[in-house]
Amino acid sequence: MMNRDEVKVLLHHREPYLMVDRIDALTPFTVTGVKIHRGDEAHLVGHFPGAPVVPGAMLQELCTQSAGALITKHYAPVENYDSEQTKGHALGVLSKVAYAKYLGMVKTDLEVFAQVELVEQLGPLFKFKAKVFQDGRIKAKLRFSLINLSDEHLF
Repeated sequence: MMNRDEVKVLLHHREPYLMVDRIDALTPFTVTGVKIHRGDEAHLVGHFPGAPVVPGAMLQELCTQSAGALITKHYAPVENYDSEQTKGHALGVLSKVAYAKYLGMVKTDLEVFAQVELVEQLGPLFKFKAKVFQDGRIKAKLRFSLINLSDEHLF
């Protein structure tokens, strides 16, 4: 299990956009990222007032960031990658959402689990499939691709 501070070593994302509160499992082919939305986050304040629902884009981002942690941990082009210190690499940049099916509303104050599986790696391109669960129920199914780039593309 990895806590939020350990996740930050693997990801460049920071609050308020860091969607992974912890990682419960991480292997070279699978990762389970967890998030609890409190309801006061910027993306929930107006979605919908009095009855907040987590936007599908944030569920995609939970899956994307979880997959990014997998890439950084097991497929980084440098040893001991540290998001604060390692320069020259932008790991796990979203390049394609191939499929996104949302099957139920995700509410606040309950854990959301992103179970992500690496399906294929083609050089710097990584293809994933994911399922999002809350309260034991599947809430989304996704397929997407991430790519490792030089960080010069970010500037």
